[in-house]
Amino acid sequence: MSQVLRFATSALGRPYHAARVRFAPRTRDSELHTHADFHEFMGVVAGHGEHLLSTGTMPLRTGDVVLVRPRDRHAMRGSAPDGLEFVNVAFPSSAWQGFLTLTRTNPTGSWDASRRPVTFRPDDVAAAVAVFEDALARFQREPAQFDLMRFWIDLLPLVTPEELPATASVSRAPGWLADACAAMRSEENLRGGVPRLQELAGVSPAHLSRSVRAAYGTTPTDLVADLRLEHAASLLAATTSPIAEIATRCGYASQSYFTRCFTAAHDVSPRTFRHRSQRAFVP
Repeated sequence: MSQVLRFATSALGRPYHAARVRFAPRTRDSELHTHADFHEFMGVVAGHGEHLLSTGTMPLRTGDVVLVRPRDRHAMRGSAPDGLEFVNVAFPSSAWQGFLTLTRTNPTGSWDASRRPVTFRPDDVAAAVAVFEDALARFQREPAQFDLMRFWIDLLPLVTPEELPATASVSRAPGWLADACAAMRSEENLRGGVPRLQELAGVSPAHLSRSVRAAYGTTPTDLVADLRLEHAASLLAATTSPIAEIATRCGYASQSYFTRCFTAAHDVSPRTFRHRSQRAFVP
C-alpha cells in the first residue's frame, strides 16, 4: 500500500515546501506514495533516473520538469553512473487551481486529464534549473505567498508557453466565469451550489452551462462537485474537524451522501483517506 502524504505536516504554515532530493545509482527506490492535498513540480537538476508510476516507468533526465497531481502514485530511482538529483516544490492544490483559474492557464484541462504526471522538456534547461534553485533558496529564507506566485510565473513560460493566456485556445474561460469559479472556492459559496455559481456569474443557466462546457469540458453541477470534493480532501488531511461538519461546510446535505460521493471520487472513504493522510509526511 502506498503512503498518502499531506502538505501541512512539512510546510508548517508556509505557502510551499521545497527540498533537494538525491538518489544514488542502484539504490533502493523512494517510497511509493500519493498526495492528499497538494501538487508538486519536480525539476531534475542533475543526472538521470526513472519515474516509477502505477502506469509504467518514465525516464528522467537533467532539465525535465514534472507536474505531479494528488492522485498520482509514484516513486523515483537513480540510474548509473551519476544517479538522480532534483528539486521538488510542493504547494496546496487549492492554491494551484486558483492560480490556473485566475490566469486562465491550461484552458483545455489537459494537465489534469492526463493519465500520467505531466512531463515537460524545456528548451532552456539552465533557465528552468535556475527557477527551481531560486525557489529552494527562497524557501530556506521563510517564503511569502508572493514567492510561490513568482515560482509559477517564472517557470510556466519556460515549460509550456503554448498553454499560457497570451496564446491559449479561444475556448478558454471568459473573465466573468474565471472570477465566478475562483469565488466558488469559499465555503459560503460552496454551500450555495450551482445556484450560487449562477448568481456569481450573472448569466442565464443556459449561457452558464454552455460556457462551463466550452471552457472546462464539464457541467456546472460536476464543476461544483469537484470544487466541493477538493476542499473536503484538504479539510480531511489538514484538520481534525468531524466528517459530518466537513460535509456541511462543503455543501453536502448529509454525511452519508458526502461519504458516497467522496468514496466514488477517491476510491477510499473519508475516514480512510484521513487516516492515511495523518500518518503521512512530505519527503
